[in-house]
Amino acid sequence: MLTALQTCPRHLLVCEKSSFLQERSRHSAHVETHYYNYCVSICLPECRLLPEKVKNIIDDFGSYYLVKNLPVNEFLTQEFNDRFLKKGLFYALSYNTRIDQDNVAAVLPTGKLILSVNKDTYEEMGLQGKPSLYSGKKAIRYIVTIDLSDSSMSPDGKKFQRVKWALTEKKPLALDFLVSWDPLDNSEQPSIQSYYSKYVVKECRFQVNSNVSRDLLCPVLKSDELHGKEGTSCSASEVFEWLGAISNEINWWVNYLSYFSFIYLC
Repeated sequence: MLTALQTCPRHLLVCEKSSFLQERSRHSAHVETHYYNYCVSICLPECRLLPEKVKNIIDDFGSYYLVKNLPVNEFLTQEFNDRFLKKGLFYALSYNTRIDQDNVAAVLPTGKLILSVNKDTYEEMGLQGKPSLYSGKKAIRYIVTIDLSDSSMSPDGKKFQRVKWALTEKKPLALDFLVSWDPLDNSEQPSIQSYYSKYVVKECRFQVNSNVSRDLLCPVLKSDELHGKEGTSCSASEVFEWLGAISNEINWWVNYLSYFSFIYLC
């Protein structure tokens, strides 16, 4: 039992060498295309003051909203498509739902509505989907993906009518959603609060924390030695572990400084 708990699940760590100063830097793309990121951490070595460019980005985060008991079929209307999907980047993620037990829903800025539902809900809805990758041999959860921007989802189309019937009459779903919208232009646009005025809407601010760590041993990572070399450099996975400790303000290396001295070099 203990051995099984100590076994690390299958994972993939991808490392890229880049710079914020490069025109083709993919830092923004990495963050923007991972729609379910809960937190983004930035570690800046030898930096006492936050660079102006990074500070401006943080100050421009704006707000997001919590919309209570919002029916999923609200995302199917033509008005929603015209006001939000066609005029900006819209994000919605069900709130206080457990991905392994509850029915979960999300709308991506690509215009896709994704439902992760249990077996009973899936059978009641009658929509086409596929077993979740994490269900194991016997499927107990299913993923239903609906492209809201697809031409087949026009109000007069058969597919739209079937999806609307499934989520409005056959198996209505209403969840609390965290919602954010980034309009493509600065012209006057409808706000989340005004559009969902018949529901309970709460404005939320992004939480930003920062701290300065002094006299900190830093790891040496060489692009040609990503697996690490004893006494010279550490591996990419060790740097990843170190970053996690820094982000969570864990001083685990203090008591084991001599043990880690060959890994973390000044």
